[in-house]
Amino acid sequence: MGRDRVLARGNELEDFLVRREAVGHRITQVAGHAFLEDPDYGDTLAGFESTRTRLWGSEGLTALGCRFFPRLDGDDLYVERNEIDDFLAEPETLRPHLDRLADEGCYDTDHVTARFASIVTTALGAKAEGGGIVVR
Repeated sequence: MGRDRVLARGNELEDFLVRREAVGHRITQVAGHAFLEDPDYGDTLAGFESTRTRLWGSEGLTALGCRFFPRLDGDDLYVERNEIDDFLAEPETLRPHLDRLADEGCYDTDHVTARFASIVTTALGAKAEGGGIVVR
């Protein structure tokens, strides 16, 4: 069973190379887009594949009015740079409910909190770079 990754996507590959090469980030090109990658392959984990349905695509999460996270149930999540502010508003709705969502999905609260923080941190980094994110 694989793990989902959250990747920050920016505007210009050259911009990434200048800003990130010194801190050890690799650049990956996918379908003409440049992505920053976590060099330790840990800080950007969004959860196991089952997390897509049991957590991010759960009825409890959808009932909270989320529109971005539920897209992970069956598909990758693409948040374009012009949507990043709307996306970042969604975690503020979810944050007070992480314990309940963890229980409903049969996950440990620490696990859910860490995966949630990973996504939010990556989105904040993407916003700072003028980009979006992909959870795949």
